[in-house]
Amino acid sequence: MSDNTNKIPLSYKGRPLIRKDNTIYFGSMADKYIAVLQILSSHKVGDLDVADSVSVQLQLTDPDISSKDKTIKSTTKDGLYNAMDIAAIWLDRSLSSK
Repeated sequence: MSDNTNKIPLSYKGRPLIRKDNTIYFGSMADKYIAVLQILSSHKVGDLDVADSVSVQLQLTDPDISSKDKTIKSTTKDGLYNAMDIAAIWLDRSLSSK
């Protein structure tokens, strides 16, 4: 296997995904908004951890805004798919209304 296969960034609906522990950052820091998903609980299916409850936040990326003022919208969804779906909708709507 080539070394380049490990360097392909993960993406969903054309936007980058970065995971750190139980937090997933969805979108680009170069944009005005980013979605932050935090896995609150999960269960095992075979060897895999499957998310049960996921917190979703639409946040401003402006570094000059305090962290408590960055969150524009938030919700909790059942399952990662539902969380990713609402995050994609929020990002699409927010970034298209620039």
